[in-house]
Amino acid sequence: MRKVLIPIDFSENSMNAIKYATELFKYDRSEIYLLHAFSESVYEDKARLADSVFEELQQKALQKAKDNLEETEKQILSFSPNPKHNIHTIAEFGLLVDSVNDWVEKENIDVVVMGTKGETADKKITFGSNTLQVIKYVKCPVHAIPAVYGDVHPKNILFPTDYQLPYKRRELKLVSSIAKCFVSKVDFLYVSKFPSLSLRQQDNKKFLEASFCDNQINFHQKSGTNVTKAINTFIIENPIDMLVMVNTRHSYLENILYQSTIEKIGLKIDIPFLVLQNLPR
Repeated sequence: MRKVLIPIDFSENSMNAIKYATELFKYDRSEIYLLHAFSESVYEDKARLADSVFEELQQKALQKAKDNLEETEKQILSFSPNPKHNIHTIAEFGLLVDSVNDWVEKENIDVVVMGTKGETADKKITFGSNTLQVIKYVKCPVHAIPAVYGDVHPKNILFPTDYQLPYKRRELKLVSSIAKCFVSKVDFLYVSKFPSLSLRQQDNKKFLEASFCDNQINFHQKSGTNVTKAINTFIIENPIDMLVMVNTRHSYLENILYQSTIEKIGLKIDIPFLVLQNLPR
């Protein structure tokens, strides 16, 4: 049973993420949780209102969220009437990251799926602030979907790795099962100026091979130190449909995420981006 959490703000971007998720997991028996956290909009209005009407404002926001969630569920059933999927709607007064983290823990969620950007959809940035916060702080794989991305059939998956990490079997199984459903090819990309692997790297590479034994996989090694350039070049030169990376302490991805913006590093991501968190759960 797959458990999928989709934070939504009722924008076109979040609806696109919903369509992507329902198609990506169409072969799996899935519990799909639609979550709308709305405290920020209420607090914005509170600044202009007396405290006496705050509770009334909160209740109105809650009812509006419930109505929008009900309408969203109807839309999902219209384009994806999948008997394998059970849909749950959650309207919650709280901050998005806190609400997502709480429900991830409460329901033991396998993956969070959300748009790379929300309502603002600033074309100058790769990720909106909410998406970045969820990727940074939520202890669960996060699948970020670009608004313009419509093809939900990942035939070619790129998985950059330095073979330094002791991967979590559950997270690798998520990637492997997606690849198996769509008969995808998984390309592992290692970028280093050193031609040989350490014993630890060799062990972790063998673990990857064993974890993806049911999939078509290729291992690539590029000489150099500029990981960003190597990833961007590989995506340009190959028909990549999904990028998978691991976010953990002292990793390449963490260095990107803890910059003020990803754009400073120059990693161009206009395909679905699955971030593994490498955390025990």
